[in-house]
Amino acid sequence: MSSSRTPTTAATPHPELLEQLTTLGLHGVASQLDDFIARATKARLSPVELLEELGRVEARERSKRGLERRLSRARIGAFKPVADYDWNWPKRIDRALVERDLRLNFMNEGANVLLLGPHGVGKTMLLKNLAHAAAVAGHTVLYVPAAKMLNDLSAQDSPRGLERRLKHYCSRGLLCIDELGYLSYDNRAADLLFEVISRRHELRRPVALTTNLAFKEWTTVFPNATCTVALVDRLTHRADIIHIQGDSWRRKESKERADRQK
Repeated sequence: MSSSRTPTTAATPHPELLEQLTTLGLHGVASQLDDFIARATKARLSPVELLEELGRVEARERSKRGLERRLSRARIGAFKPVADYDWNWPKRIDRALVERDLRLNFMNEGANVLLLGPHGVGKTMLLKNLAHAAAVAGHTVLYVPAAKMLNDLSAQDSPRGLERRLKHYCSRGLLCIDELGYLSYDNRAADLLFEVISRRHELRRPVALTTNLAFKEWTTVFPNATCTVALVDRLTHRADIIHIQGDSWRRKESKERADRQK
């Protein structure tokens, strides 16, 4: 008389296995080891299929971790997605060009993206969406307000320290500089910005930048600098220049809120 055997379930793995997987950098499998073994057992995976599944789990985990690292280092902060942008609000904007740049065509061309317009028309929102899209696509990105970057560079009191910070701003695949034009700077700051832009221009690493001033007015930002013309020349040499005209969206929202409270 034959007897049927009840299949045994896999025992809980020994802690040493988890440690070994972690040591080997197989964090994806380690984080879901019990489920991984259960799925493999239920599907009766062959050794080759088991290794293929392990590879897929690790690829997904590393892609996820890589994106998390890039977004953390990009320092984009909170922002509204471009899906919330009201394209009908600006009196002038080249939507097709913005959407083309959000597909990152300019990255392959080594071109810059320059967003020009008054306060409150969505320049920073679009810049942050650009930074986020680049990070998601696998590029290294840094978002930084112009004042913060220039203050950081100007504060370096040794050639070695300055060179280290210049490399910090020049090494990313995309550098996003926000709000140039809202403050004026001295000659040293102008020279430092010129150095960053020149290095990135030579390396064909794009810069995305927002400003509230037309290029001819940049002398008000760097009133005594002799490099302003050369700076603009390098920025615009290969660039998508997006002019946005319109009233402040923030002012519109403030007025609507005030009207509701009456």
